[in-house]
Amino acid sequence: MKACSTVVAGAVVAALWGGLVHACETALILSIDVSNSIDPAEYRVQVDGMADALSDPEIVDAIVDGGAAFLVMQWSGVDKQAVVLPWTLVSTRVEAQAFAARARSIDRAFVLSDTAPAEAIYFAMDQFVSAPPCKRQVIDISGDGTPNSGSDTRGARNAAETAGVTINGVAIESMGLAISTFYQRAIITRNGFVMTARTHRDYPRTIRAKILRELARVIG
Repeated sequence: MKACSTVVAGAVVAALWGGLVHACETALILSIDVSNSIDPAEYRVQVDGMADALSDPEIVDAIVDGGAAFLVMQWSGVDKQAVVLPWTLVSTRVEAQAFAARARSIDRAFVLSDTAPAEAIYFAMDQFVSAPPCKRQVIDISGDGTPNSGSDTRGARNAAETAGVTINGVAIESMGLAISTFYQRAIITRNGFVMTARTHRDYPRTIRAKILRELARVIG
């Protein structure tokens, strides 16, 4: 029955994306932490930093060279996850700039909620059911805290590994490396990596470096 379900799911994806096989190299889910610890200014830094990265000339070149698909989601507490930009195939500079502009204009989905990264991972994994048929599936988890609600992140990470999904992270620190250490031990997959942003002001530089590293791994 499971094999039959997989075939049906594959047929649905093929129909959604015109029957293309490997229409892109990387299907990348960009997730934004909007839990209670993120104030309005910090939210704006995250959104603008992501949009700036997606329109960066070096990243646009990497997208055009390999083709990519992006989905943007926001997350916070156990029942607080939302897709704010659905799957979008990007293969040209015009498409990359258009997607970056859309990313810059997204509204905040949740306020005053807990931090449940495991549920964010499970929610992100579900989105690959409708993703374009790309060669790699990657989830980016960005956040500035450890869990205060939800299930075990190691279980979610292990489920991603079993499904062949890579998890990378941006750990936003206020002091020390506590968040980076947690991400390293309990969030990212064995083939993933974590990058550290020294405060939210450092997030734009870090997200640019992370997206470039993810895409350049395919074409480099």
